[in-house]
Amino acid sequence: MTTDTVFSPLELTRGPAWKNRLTLAPLTNTQSHDDGTLSDDEFNWLVKRAEGGFAMVMTCAAHVQKVGQGFPGQLGIWSDDHLPGLTRLANALRENGAVSSVQLHHAGNRADKDIISAPVCPSDDDATGARGLTTAEVEQLRDDFIAAAKRAETAGFDGVEVHGAHGYILAQFLSPDINKREDQYGGSLENRFRLIVEIIDGIRAECRPDFQLGLRLSPERFGLRLPEIVTVTEEIMASGKLDYMDLSLWDFRKTPQDSEDGAASLLSHFTDLPRNGTRLGAAGKIRDAQDVRDALEQGCDFVLIGRAAILHHDMANRMAADPDYTAPELPVTADHLRAEGLGEAFVTYMSGWKGFVEG
Repeated sequence: MTTDTVFSPLELTRGPAWKNRLTLAPLTNTQSHDDGTLSDDEFNWLVKRAEGGFAMVMTCAAHVQKVGQGFPGQLGIWSDDHLPGLTRLANALRENGAVSSVQLHHAGNRADKDIISAPVCPSDDDATGARGLTTAEVEQLRDDFIAAAKRAETAGFDGVEVHGAHGYILAQFLSPDINKREDQYGGSLENRFRLIVEIIDGIRAECRPDFQLGLRLSPERFGLRLPEIVTVTEEIMASGKLDYMDLSLWDFRKTPQDSEDGAASLLSHFTDLPRNGTRLGAAGKIRDAQDVRDALEQGCDFVLIGRAAILHHDMANRMAADPDYTAPELPVTADHLRAEGLGEAFVTYMSGWKGFVEG
C-alpha cells in the first residue's frame, strides 16, 4: 500500500467524493455550550482539521434528544436553536475542502447523571437506574434521529453518521444482555436491530438522494456479541442503504476478546463481507503513516483518525509530505494542544487521559 493510494480520491455511492482516505473520527471534546449550541472553540477545533487536509470531518457525537446527553459540553442537534451554529460549521468545512458529517447520538443509560436526572434505556436497568422506553417512546426516538439528520441536511452538511457503538442507546438495543423488551424491538436479533434499520430507512426517505449516510458499530464489550455484529454489518452493507460503515475497534490490529494466540484479527471478521458499494472504515490506534497503510492493506477503504488528529491538526498534510510520518510522542504539553486548536475545555478533558498531557 503506497502513499499515493492513501491520497487517491474515494468515491461513495452518494454525495461528494472524499479527496483522500483520511477522515476525522468523531471525538468527544466538551466544548459546546450548555444548551448544545456550537461554541467558537468547537468551531475552530473542527475547521482546523479541515484546513489540515482531512477528507471528511465529522463532529463529536451530537445528541438527538435532550435526555440523551452523554457528557458535559456536548453538541446538540435536537432543536432548531442549534441550526445557526451548525450552518456556520458546515459552510466553513466546505470552504476548507472537507466533506462534512454530523454524528447522531443518544447516550441512553450512559447519560451524564449530573445533567440527566431520569435516563432512559431499552429496558429498565437497575445498574444505572434508567427507565425502559415504551413502544411509543422508541418510535419517537426513531423519529428524533431522523429529524436530527434532516436538521443536519438543512444546515448544509454532506451527511450524517448514526452512532450505534460504545454501549450507547442503539448498541443497548442490540445487546441481548440489556435489551429485555418483548415487543417488536426486543428478542431476536432482527428485532433488536429493527430500530437502527428504521432510522436508516427514515433518513433515506426524508433526506435528499445524495445525502451521505454512515453507521458506527463496535463489535465487542457493552453486552454485544461478535457473531451478531458481523451478521448485522453484513446485512446492512448488502442492503446498499449506507455509504460507509465505521468500525470502532479500539485497536485495528487487535484480536477478538478471549481469542487464542494466533487468532485472526477483529478487523478481518468484517473485511471479507460483501459490501455492495458500501465503503468500510476502521478506527483504533491509527496514529502513524504506516498504521494507515496497514489498515488499508488489511481491507479498509478509509481510516478514522482520533488521537493523532488531536496531536496534529494537519496530520493528513504532514503525511502527504512525509510517507514516514509519525505522531508526536506522549505526553505533550497543554500549550502544544492549544497550538493545535484545542480550547481550554478540551485541553482539560484530555488532561484526564492518562499519560496524554504533561503535568
